[in-house]
Amino acid sequence: MLHLSPRALKRTLWSCVAFTLLDSLPAFAQQTITPLANAGPGTADTLEEISVSATGVPTPISQTGSSVTVLSAETLEQQQRRTVSDALQQVPGLNIVQNGGPGGQTSVFIRGANPNHTKVLIDGIDASDPSNANGAIDFAHLLTDDLARIEVLRGPQSGLYGADAIGGVVSFTTKRGEGPTKIAARVEGGSYGTFNQSSRLSGSQDGFDYSVSVAHFRAAATPVTPLDLVPPSGLRRPNYYDNETVSAKLGYQVTDEFRINSTTRFSNATLRFNTDDYSLFPAPVQFGTLRNQQGNQQLFSRNEAEWTPVAGFRNVFAVNYSNLFNRNTGDIYNPLSMLPTDSTGERLRYEYRGDYLLSPGNLILFGAQRDEERLSTFDPNPFGTGESKARKGNTAGYIEAQLTPFDRAALVANLRHDENDAFGPATTFRVAPSYVLPFSETRLKGSVGSGFKTPTLYQLYLNIPTIGQIANPNLRPEESLGYDAAFEQPLGERVLVGATYYHNDYRNLIQTEFLPGFQYRWVNVGRAESYGAEAFASVKFTDTLSGRLDYTNTVTKDEVSNLELLRRPRHKGSATALWTPMPGLTLSGTLVVIGPFVDGNRDFSVPRLKNPGFTTINLAVNYDIDETVSVFGRVDNLFDRRYENPTGYLGPGLAVYGGVRVSTF
Repeated sequence: MLHLSPRALKRTLWSCVAFTLLDSLPAFAQQTITPLANAGPGTADTLEEISVSATGVPTPISQTGSSVTVLSAETLEQQQRRTVSDALQQVPGLNIVQNGGPGGQTSVFIRGANPNHTKVLIDGIDASDPSNANGAIDFAHLLTDDLARIEVLRGPQSGLYGADAIGGVVSFTTKRGEGPTKIAARVEGGSYGTFNQSSRLSGSQDGFDYSVSVAHFRAAATPVTPLDLVPPSGLRRPNYYDNETVSAKLGYQVTDEFRINSTTRFSNATLRFNTDDYSLFPAPVQFGTLRNQQGNQQLFSRNEAEWTPVAGFRNVFAVNYSNLFNRNTGDIYNPLSMLPTDSTGERLRYEYRGDYLLSPGNLILFGAQRDEERLSTFDPNPFGTGESKARKGNTAGYIEAQLTPFDRAALVANLRHDENDAFGPATTFRVAPSYVLPFSETRLKGSVGSGFKTPTLYQLYLNIPTIGQIANPNLRPEESLGYDAAFEQPLGERVLVGATYYHNDYRNLIQTEFLPGFQYRWVNVGRAESYGAEAFASVKFTDTLSGRLDYTNTVTKDEVSNLELLRRPRHKGSATALWTPMPGLTLSGTLVVIGPFVDGNRDFSVPRLKNPGFTTINLAVNYDIDETVSVFGRVDNLFDRRYENPTGYLGPGLAVYGGVRVSTF
């Protein structure tokens, strides 16, 4: 199996960039949409926004029945959200769980689904981690500096996206160069030893466009262990996190009919954190006493050729590659501690996608994919697992129709068939209609679809005798069936309100089965359901002041135990506001309210307890001194609320940040 060290990964990145510049190799994953001007959070222009993830091609949200939220680069900059996990906090129907501050393991729950039930795409590249036991990506290491937009698509989406899209899809699109050459740079500092920098070179000329971004994020001292868990006379060491992310998106319009593109993204992150000491058992656990370190490198690359032989008929041929490397070192200040362990997950995808415009408002999309996943782990310690390797593949084909059956109506329907080398076939679908009533302009929409999640390589093939783990190659995919129904109602020209009801059923969920002799394996025994409602009100009070309110109600149940699922708050609310009192000055505010939820304590010796939830308020201000220089500042957790999410891990308290941004024009 291919293994790339951090240095080799960096060489790979720069060689990809140089080779593309010299030879114009094929390019990026999916067409980038320019963010709408002046479409900040809370405007009443929601129906005019564009979504790519909902259908696979740029489509006005008003022409889809899907529940989708779009966060533009402008919104991210106004709110000064530097990490994806911070940016996603405000999205309805979605819950973020992060082990402490920046860099702590971060999971996303969409409409009550498990974290590994979310498909994550970066410029169309599947970002899930084949080396992870449950296959999910850790959102902690994703920065926002190079992002043009984030789309969150809720509900089962396997009919278009295949495996993992049970709860929904989170899609990231990086920035594309346009116009004259521009250089921009930003520096900021603040609480918890934060010192961040970023720069970007972008532009286009003679058919060639380019965008190269470099970002460095550091939070050197974030307290994570709650004071009531610090052992007597124990040290309370804060978390240290450092992240370097480099990305390049390049494209060349060879002829009017033929275009080649390339996108590459590499991140190198280090997290130092404290774990718990169980060595004195049966004495009480010493929480947060062992200093550990995690190294994480992620490489994502896509090369693409786009051919449009006739108007309205577009063909895309692409190759994707991802490599996610993790190194874990325990008790780093103890010279007698265990040796580091490594894991590497790789994915290679060959892809064809075509779309044909039958007539205005009527389009057929179709495609085929071949994926190959590899897993490699290495534990050199005495009585360790040694080296383990596994691989599997999947072949898929799909078709989608976007139709306008009559005036004011739209319909999107897709069907997909997957053939997995490990467990065989899976067929999924999705249908999403939308209709705008005359006179009242009420928009009615809905969707119904199925989803599936493949067993991971870890679950299928890894036997680890030292911890009693037994592989189960007979595992079947997890499955879901879900639907939603919604309306959106404009009230005049400045107000838009709406609500959505959703319901999802999950079957064949993979859970742990304990066996005699202190052994365990994974089996398909789980069943669960989730249902609830999402509601919003978007108001443009004046030409300079706008706001938005969102509320999510989520009810979950494990149908085997008849208990509520962990870490799914029943109530979540958020409010955003944007005010531009004078040209060049922008103020924004974000409030997030998380209601009580069920969780276990830090070591799960108490498997179920009630977490009271929390409320945070963030404020940000941006001021353009002139066309080339801007200053900014923000306050996070304004009232210094102490909260734990998950239980046993302290969220960041009051924090103040500020900095300056410069550009060539």
